[in-house]
Amino acid sequence: MPDKRLPSIIVFDVNETLLDLTTLEPLFERVFGEAAVMREWFAQLILYSEALTLSEIYTHFGEIASGTLRMVGETSGHAVSDDDVAELKQRIGTMPAHPDVAPALDRLRAAGFRLVTLTNSPPGQSPTSLERAGLADYFERSFSVAEVGYFKPAPQTYRLVAEELGVELPDLCMVACHLWDTIGAQAAGCSGAFVKRPGNAAIFADCVPVPDIVVDDMHELAEKIIGKWSEYRHS
Repeated sequence: MPDKRLPSIIVFDVNETLLDLTTLEPLFERVFGEAAVMREWFAQLILYSEALTLSEIYTHFGEIASGTLRMVGETSGHAVSDDDVAELKQRIGTMPAHPDVAPALDRLRAAGFRLVTLTNSPPGQSPTSLERAGLADYFERSFSVAEVGYFKPAPQTYRLVAEELGVELPDLCMVACHLWDTIGAQAAGCSGAFVKRPGNAAIFADCVPVPDIVVDDMHELAEKIIGKWSEYRHS
């Protein structure tokens, strides 16, 4: 993290960073005969959400998720039914928290950090995904990109959080297990922390922003952020 300013607000990505995306795999195993197709579907979902943002078009993330499921079915020669789409939506809405999440949030909140979320998913009726996962009470606000009509990593999404909270972008640290999210946050002026969930890795290449923090899990994330805060306060 930049020494000139330590972020006081930790902004968490939700899907896969906090909630376990692998719980979608049984659907893909049943429909496609291979659980690993879930990763192909998710990559296409992100690709087309970003393509829509670049094209100045917005529709709810769930619509793109359903559409890409049908697209992957067509390109792979597997029939995707309305019931399959309904099951996908049900599974997305009930993903459990990773076991390392709540203890890390406890530590960060006790250390004095403000915690919020920022997700590509549209706002939902109660009970929300975070409520079902038992995490909602940790966060002072839950932001959706639907409020600006752009998907992450568009800079408008990170600016939304700063503007709504009445802070500047350097006051925010974006935590995600997707490097495209930390790249966008850092390009907008935030700090970035990358959590290496299975199936995700950082990219080290010229001109690609390196996350300020790279960790294996949320326990290590809390330890590093709190350690940096303590070091900053005593400097």
